[in-house]
Amino acid sequence: MNTETPNPLLSVRNLRIETSNGHPVLHDASFEVEAGSIVALVGESGSGKTVAARAAMRLLPKAIRPVAGEILFENRDVLKMSDAEVRQVRGAKIGMVFQEPMVSLNPAMTIGAQLVEGLRLHEKLAVEEALARATEMLERVKIPNPTACLSAFPHQFSGGMRQRIMLASVMLLRPKLLIADEPTTALDTLTQREVLEVMVDLTRTFGTAVLLITHNLGLVAQYAKKVIVLERGKLIETGPVKEVLHHPKEQYTRTLIDALPKRDFGRKPLTDAAPLIEARNVEVTFSGAGNMFSMAEKKLAVRGVSLGVRPGEVVAVVGGSGSGKTTLGRAMLGLLPLSSGDVSFRGRSMAQADRAAVREYRLQCQFVFQDPYSSLDPRQKISDIVGEPLAHGPKLSRAEKVERVSAMLHEVGLAGLGDRFSHALSGGQRQRVAIARAVIRNPAFVVADEPVSALDMTIQKQVLDLFRKLQENHGFACLFISHDLGAVSRVADRIVVMQQGLIVEEGSTGEVLDHPRHDYTQALLAATPTLGIAA
Repeated sequence: MNTETPNPLLSVRNLRIETSNGHPVLHDASFEVEAGSIVALVGESGSGKTVAARAAMRLLPKAIRPVAGEILFENRDVLKMSDAEVRQVRGAKIGMVFQEPMVSLNPAMTIGAQLVEGLRLHEKLAVEEALARATEMLERVKIPNPTACLSAFPHQFSGGMRQRIMLASVMLLRPKLLIADEPTTALDTLTQREVLEVMVDLTRTFGTAVLLITHNLGLVAQYAKKVIVLERGKLIETGPVKEVLHHPKEQYTRTLIDALPKRDFGRKPLTDAAPLIEARNVEVTFSGAGNMFSMAEKKLAVRGVSLGVRPGEVVAVVGGSGSGKTTLGRAMLGLLPLSSGDVSFRGRSMAQADRAAVREYRLQCQFVFQDPYSSLDPRQKISDIVGEPLAHGPKLSRAEKVERVSAMLHEVGLAGLGDRFSHALSGGQRQRVAIARAVIRNPAFVVADEPVSALDMTIQKQVLDLFRKLQENHGFACLFISHDLGAVSRVADRIVVMQQGLIVEEGSTGEVLDHPRHDYTQALLAATPTLGIAA
């Protein structure tokens, strides 16, 4: 029996997309999106999800083109429309929320000007009426003080607020189809849930269908009714969410499901050893932007925090954006000045230490940054990046250095890639390079700042497993900074929860995850995606 809707809103039929040199990017894909439904398009990075969605709006780069198939929107083939016809569809009937709102929003234009632009283009409204509609939509997406927001610029908002503004700009035109391309990838779990709830509420109000592009099956289970699984440009599996996630037919789908964070019950018990590094009553203050008429306001980012990390221990610091967790990690490494308090390393205060002691402390403490692409020199080969820290310490011969780098690359799964540059690696491979660079000198303490937040689930699992293996092999202590309690459950001995610059809860991983005491911790746990199926 044919269960497909006779006239779906969007119907992709045998679509094949290739690069200009004939390399296939999407292989004869066919799927449908019914009016008012939420359909998820899932797969790892490079699976073809975004390419398939952008093709529906004719937004593919020149080097990629459709060579076969149809994309029917309201029974009209988008690929055969004239440029003028596509402009009438784009925005007014098909809207798209992009992965990175800071790149999508014009930094030189006010929020109001950007919201009004689309309205006046497609609906020919007067400025006053368009501003009134924009203000109403900002209220709907829960932007505080929407009137003031109209005269502000994108950089004045957090990532979650920018994504809400992007959603408002798209939904102002009340499109029939919303394409949401990884709309919450870089957001903390609480903000992620808030943005998605706003999106679902808006689309239900206006009867808009949603094509949700994501690598997170937990989000799919929570919000979508139908799922389409892509692997390397091929449609692997499709069907109702409950059926596909609970009874997957394909091994690739099972691999994606297995990549969801699971608790590691094999972590070693805590010891009573003295802390290797300790922060005591640390405060960090940032100065705001002042002007000629007023003094700059100061923001207390970390408020009298005390935290110690024992030798060989992994302490996870979790919390939403702006909670102070990254600031604390940088302060413990001496990368930010303290407003008050002290940091001691191996029982010695760094504020009173001599230059030799401070240098040793800096060499023994390393940092893994959130975005490896911006932290790796694009002009250096991978072997040079990983081997650079060896210049600070006992002098090694060239042969010894080559051998040490080769062994490190092999240990992190990058054997044979030393002659490449960072742009030639995937996101997961670049993060492995960043970790290798931090570990090669066998440091005593490592701060890992959101090292997996921008990676898809399967790569995230690989990097977390690698990190745990390296930590066990090299024995370094670690401050693992994350917004995701699910991710840290794989690596942490102890969890510290921060909110608004304060530690609100701490304890062993089992205590915090199984018996959270603070409301904020409970909210973080509730926002962590699982495979519970939406009603």
